[in-house]
Amino acid sequence: MFVKANDRTDGANSMSDSPPPRLPLDWIAASLRRERTRAGLSLSELAKRAGIAKSTLSQLEAAGGNPSVETLWALGVALGVPFSALVEPPAPSVRVIRAGQGPSVASEKAEYMATLLSASPPGARRDIYHLRAEPGAVRESDPHIPGSVEHLIVSTGRMKAGPAGETVELEPGDYMAYRGDVPHSYEALEPGTTFVLVMQHV
Repeated sequence: MFVKANDRTDGANSMSDSPPPRLPLDWIAASLRRERTRAGLSLSELAKRAGIAKSTLSQLEAAGGNPSVETLWALGVALGVPFSALVEPPAPSVRVIRAGQGPSVASEKAEYMATLLSASPPGARRDIYHLRAEPGAVRESDPHIPGSVEHLIVSTGRMKAGPAGETVELEPGDYMAYRGDVPHSYEALEPGTTFVLVMQHV
């Protein structure tokens, strides 16, 4: 249904005149802190490169202020990231798809089901490993190169894995994705635990 401009009700006009919702400042604050840390820049250095006051940047990273498009664009250029990287909703640091869940498509000609666990982003490289672990000592891993993401699928047994403070218990068929550029660990909870690990680098 189309409505002519002169047929609109007062209610429609008041709705169209309403200001659009603003982005939550904590999204922007988290993105700025994340990207500045990855770039290895201090508050002063980033503010200087972006041509803004250090106090303004400090306020933004504390989820305060009222950032303009121009300010965020300048910060994105100074950080070497697209504008969208500073305003997109924060992605969960850990993502789990339990066995039997996830978007699936069945074959018409065979007993065959494909479930998408993770689509590869443009320009990414993925290395695939098959690993075996036994109960006992926890395998502690140091951070990998910035931007690394790990994808893990349990084949047999049971295990606990993930970033420090965010480990999740997994069973056969469960899928998990998490940042590999922070300290993380793998712990077998049953004998003969095996899993496939895909390491993604950009």
